[in-house]
Amino acid sequence: MAAGTEGNVIISLRPEHFGDREAVLATSDGMTASTFRYPTGVAAVRIVNRKGEIILLPFQGQQIWDARFLGRTLTMKTYFPQPVATSNYLSTYGAFFLHCGVTAMGNPGAGDTHPLHGELPNATYQEAELVIGRDAEGSFMALTGRYRHAVSFAHHYTARPSVTLHADATAMDLTLDVHNHRLEPMEVMYLAHINFRPVDDGRLVDTIKRDPARIRVRSAPPTSSDEHKKFIEAVKADPDIHRHEVAGRRIKPELVLAVDCAADADGWAHSMQLHPDGSADFVSHRPDELKTGVRWTARHGDMDALGLMLPATAEPDGYNAEKAKGNVGTIPPDGHFRFHIVCGALDPAAAKDFRRRVEAVPR
Repeated sequence: MAAGTEGNVIISLRPEHFGDREAVLATSDGMTASTFRYPTGVAAVRIVNRKGEIILLPFQGQQIWDARFLGRTLTMKTYFPQPVATSNYLSTYGAFFLHCGVTAMGNPGAGDTHPLHGELPNATYQEAELVIGRDAEGSFMALTGRYRHAVSFAHHYTARPSVTLHADATAMDLTLDVHNHRLEPMEVMYLAHINFRPVDDGRLVDTIKRDPARIRVRSAPPTSSDEHKKFIEAVKADPDIHRHEVAGRRIKPELVLAVDCAADADGWAHSMQLHPDGSADFVSHRPDELKTGVRWTARHGDMDALGLMLPATAEPDGYNAEKAKGNVGTIPPDGHFRFHIVCGALDPAAAKDFRRRVEAVPR
């Protein structure tokens, strides 16, 4: 990953750097980084390149709050036009990308004591840095930082994420390194919550394995409407139904699938939302790093969201349920958990090439 390599310019960020007025922090080779603070008090960094921009929250989860490329917003539509200074997951749920985990992840079930999606989504970072440099793909800017999580007799780890954007890119590189500082194994659960905006009449194309056992659809909650229950049962019978974003189709509260993905010859699995105009959104990840894929959709009024592919270590059913399935992994003593994801937008020409790559993967 480019961040932290020799020759880069590294700018340490401090909360006092962020004022109510947006201010340019750095410019480099067609890219600009600026800092500001939302009226809610949350500090943000805007990185603009030649194709669009991303807004990141350096001290609150190192979230990508918003992503805009090729003249459109990629980020889901929710109740939150601005981030809120809170650690409660659902009280500020509007980001394009959030880290979930790592001591637990998913919806807490019977006997679980962890919060929804764990401690990482809105974690307070002790360090944050803007990195400016150049690598084989050209000039870039990246946000990185450090979150130390220590609980006596339980956990002691450091999380170091990075988000890298190149000058001419419409996609971002996402990485995370979790270092277990304890001298005994540490359990780990993780999910990369990437939230696109669904497009009417869009089509989902992916490398999900076609064996029905590889696609597991979560049942509708008992409180769901009859219409939603029928939709969930229809998807269970024919998962391809969900791959067409039908205009006006209401999905409430949500559709959740856990899937197994096939990888190409280079070890990457791919998912894309193909728009009617030929452009696309995409996620690429490595199943040898994040073995489980999760897909979720919610479409109802002021919630319009597509988790095209949420690469994960487990299904999102909470610690105890996933432990029973054998899905809770471990990090060795003084060891590391790492991954690399690429996600973003594609123009029609790039989307056409990308689709050929996806459809060439045996499933």
